[in-house]
Amino acid sequence: CLYAQKIAPNMMKDLTGLHYEVLLRMLDDEGGIIPPNAFLPAAERYHLMTKIDKWVIEHLFEYLSTHPEHLSEVTLCSINISGPSLTAPDFQQTVIDSLQYYNIPPAKICFEITETTAISNLTDAIAFIDTMHKRGCSFALDDFGTGLSSFAYLKYLPVDYLKIDGVFVKGIVEDPIDY
Repeated sequence: CLYAQKIAPNMMKDLTGLHYEVLLRMLDDEGGIIPPNAFLPAAERYHLMTKIDKWVIEHLFEYLSTHPEHLSEVTLCSINISGPSLTAPDFQQTVIDSLQYYNIPPAKICFEITETTAISNLTDAIAFIDTMHKRGCSFALDDFGTGLSSFAYLKYLPVDYLKIDGVFVKGIVEDPIDY
């Protein structure tokens, strides 16, 4: 099932209105929530991530389309994209087709790609970003600092937002080294 984690306005000063990141959760037999770290590794191992990414996009876009009052309040909705989806030949077209079919304004969609995924699939990441930018979507580089972390890559990745990993900013107020 899908959850929305609101992005607080003070974190994104350039955005007004509703901004959230869509998160995937799984429900157990009793309706309890299974966290992603308990099921995504298996999905990755069995090569299901592109199917899951398509499911997320399909269900999110359907929800936004059938709830126009909610869609009108949304400024930006962030969606995580896995590495396998970036390299899947039909994934990009699926996203484009879904945007058109559900009539979702592309400017309201921000795709998030982790730093490690982007760098290890640099050519595919740049191609996907460029194509979706031309359609009006935006991009965030997620978990910056956890992987190969080089500011040089930022010159080649045309992202709109940089999400620095929490380990770097967690103690920024109290710890001079974090600062």
